[in-house]
Amino acid sequence: MATEAKTISASSPDAGFVKGLGPLSATTLVMGSMIGSGIFIVSADISRLVNSPVLLVGAWLLTGFLTITGALAYGELAAMMPHAGGQYVYLREALGPLWGFLYGWTLYLVVQTGTIAAVGIAFGKFLGVFYPSVSSTHWLIHLWHVPPIPIGPMVLGNMDVGLNTQNLAAILLVIFLSVLNVFGVRLGAAVQNVFTIAKTAALLGLVLLGLFLGRNAQAIAANFGMNNGGANFWRNAGWHSLHPVQVGVGGPIVLVGTLTILAVAQVGSLFSSDAWNNITFTAAEVQNPKRNLPLALALGTGAVTLLYVLANFVYLSVLPLAGIQHAAEDRVATAVMQAVFGPVGALIMAAAILVSTFGCNNGLILAGARVYYAMAKDGLFFRGAGHLHPKYHTPAHSLLMQCVWTCILCISGSYSQLLDYIIFAVLVFYILTIAGLFVLRVKRPDEPRPYRAIGYPVLPALYILIATFIDVVLLRYKPQYTWPGLIIVLLGIPVYFLWSARNPRRNAQA
Repeated sequence: MATEAKTISASSPDAGFVKGLGPLSATTLVMGSMIGSGIFIVSADISRLVNSPVLLVGAWLLTGFLTITGALAYGELAAMMPHAGGQYVYLREALGPLWGFLYGWTLYLVVQTGTIAAVGIAFGKFLGVFYPSVSSTHWLIHLWHVPPIPIGPMVLGNMDVGLNTQNLAAILLVIFLSVLNVFGVRLGAAVQNVFTIAKTAALLGLVLLGLFLGRNAQAIAANFGMNNGGANFWRNAGWHSLHPVQVGVGGPIVLVGTLTILAVAQVGSLFSSDAWNNITFTAAEVQNPKRNLPLALALGTGAVTLLYVLANFVYLSVLPLAGIQHAAEDRVATAVMQAVFGPVGALIMAAAILVSTFGCNNGLILAGARVYYAMAKDGLFFRGAGHLHPKYHTPAHSLLMQCVWTCILCISGSYSQLLDYIIFAVLVFYILTIAGLFVLRVKRPDEPRPYRAIGYPVLPALYILIATFIDVVLLRYKPQYTWPGLIIVLLGIPVYFLWSARNPRRNAQA
């Protein structure tokens, strides 16, 4: 295995990469990129939306189904095209270079860097539990406050620009992990393995403690018992039940059905389960990728989905639904640990989230840089991003470019708004990529496929239908989450043609 880890890929355009990710590292990269701080927080917002124990669990089950189904479909693409860049490559090959570029453009501008910034800020926020001087109000350099600017259904601005101790902690974390990942994929993978195992153990510990030590008779009666002849678990979840939703920001409140409210609730749970595709970005560095990529995708998404669903059953076993809905600062997991251990529970949970966010950012930083490397090789990104470090065989320039833009987002205070804006766009790219599976089956029927998507064509088609329904619902009821993301994607079209015009090699290939 050690000898195998030192093997250097000889396939163009991936020549120079070290095959340093074995099956364990590939799986921990899937899991570690998914598990951040979301599972510990977003159930509060979901429960306020759905106002039903079964729909809270149902929202996570729907997300889990989409995630696993998507991962099974991506497995075929990953085994078929195990190249650096992953999803960017799949879109380029199936739908054309424009679509690949739009994905990479959105990834660099918002998706990957914005997520890294947000996870880094979460790290700083929970570091402040132990060191109160680390705070968003402890300003070192406060440049200005951007007032809220209403634009149609959106509100832009309303953020502070500058350097405080909380975003400084995030910036230092991003710089440290970016530099660390320059020193070889095996070092980054080792860090990923340690922290993913640690945070998976912490999440599993939360589940076990909640189920066996923290069970609260009143919460169980409120969430699972019987009331007036009806089961509390199923309340407000009938096919004819109506749920209030506010359209946009400051818009009217309308009543929607159960399926629609589940779609609206996916904003939080899908974001918390996202980034499972990051392993495909590192495909050139995975040992035996035709076997290990599909395996890592299936095992990683399956394990995290199971833990997420169990965690929500724990929340319902320890806290009444109202306790989940109104947890202080939406910290549901912290409220659970406080119920079990008292005040020390908050410290235990804060430590677990520090471990979780550290490992999550390591995986995001490691993987994201490979996409910009692949784009640069195609002449669609800064040329330097396409160079590997001569000694460590890592995309050092790409890691640096990702680091710089992420730090700017941390200082700007815009990362949170940007992430709100791209949920819709992220789902669009998942839909397009899985549609690309159908396209490639037609365009390249004889291409070797070491793994074929389980359930094809039914499961991939079902994914496309459900994800499209969710995007349509978000477009209708949550335009603040849709139009900005769509605009960011569309802005990439003129950039693509400008970049292509500057690159004769790109034009010759086209």
